[in-house]
Amino acid sequence: MTHQSFHDAGRVMSRVEHYLLQARRENTERSVAAAVRHYELEWRGLLPATPQSIAAYLAHYASTQSISTLRVRLAALGRWHREQGFADPTKSDLVRRVLKGIRSEHNTPQKQARPMAFDELARVEQWLLSQVRVEPPATSEAAAARLRAARDRSMLLLGFWRGFRADELTSLRFEHVRIEPDGSMQCFLAASKTDTSASGRSFRCPSLPRHCPVAAFRDWQTLSGLQSGPVYRQINRWGVISERGMRATSVIPWLRRLLTKAGADMPDQYSSHSLRRGFANWARTSGWDLKELMDYVGWKDVHAAMRYLEVDAARSDQLFAQSLGTAPDPADAAVVPQAAPPERSPPKRSNVVPLRPRKTSP
Repeated sequence: MTHQSFHDAGRVMSRVEHYLLQARRENTERSVAAAVRHYELEWRGLLPATPQSIAAYLAHYASTQSISTLRVRLAALGRWHREQGFADPTKSDLVRRVLKGIRSEHNTPQKQARPMAFDELARVEQWLLSQVRVEPPATSEAAAARLRAARDRSMLLLGFWRGFRADELTSLRFEHVRIEPDGSMQCFLAASKTDTSASGRSFRCPSLPRHCPVAAFRDWQTLSGLQSGPVYRQINRWGVISERGMRATSVIPWLRRLLTKAGADMPDQYSSHSLRRGFANWARTSGWDLKELMDYVGWKDVHAAMRYLEVDAARSDQLFAQSLGTAPDPADAAVVPQAAPPERSPPKRSNVVPLRPRKTSP
């Protein structure tokens, strides 16, 4: 093989490695690294692990870690073993049975993020809009606050009306957003959590008469002057916009800080899923059927969709009242127990022998 052939082969291999790295999502990389760090440093386990050591690891943290946390770490450790060429100990029958026992004994209701109610969304958006319209800013800090309000308003409305997750919001790029002639907006996501084939998907965002995500996006792009790269980025106190996009893990603290500043109640109960859950509940109460909602958001599994929907207690009570009425049924009235008759003493035995008829001769 000539020197040029070696050089070409090296270039091909470097491109192969590049595309292999692109196939691994940043969030997955962090998850695997965190699980390995916890297993090796916190628990002082050895890798590669055996099924027995993985089972002991699970048992050690069974009472202090949630089932969902243990599952995430288990999946990450399994991925590490497969990628390093080792047998996956997390798939063993021993580990499966230990995890089932932990779930039986320590299972608790899964905590769900508080959905963003439409009224709350409108109030926070109005507060942000009042800051965006302040001009001209007198100081660099005021200019930075105005920029931040424009970014936050766009991020909040797009996250709600499209039901985007944190990774979808933070991976959006300007060159993948297109404003259509009818005023709507097309957002192309090259990859997302559920897009395992990395084929990408386009999402249409409508232009709305109120609380419009398209108008908010236009305001943010105009004020920022950005035309390419990540749409949502960090902004420092002097109004300098970072070249790098926000991380998905920063969405929860971002939303809670925003709600705290806007005076929302219990901001710590919100998470990055609050926007998605809020839209799902708004759509359901607005008359969308489940198929329409799944198609719009991008859910392929009905069980995944149902986890985002809350039971409307008032609606349930209304349906019961329509079917059964509101007046109590007389048959359901409490039955007053009848008083037991007084006990009587048993009758005294008689000493009289009863007479029997005599037998007569035929």
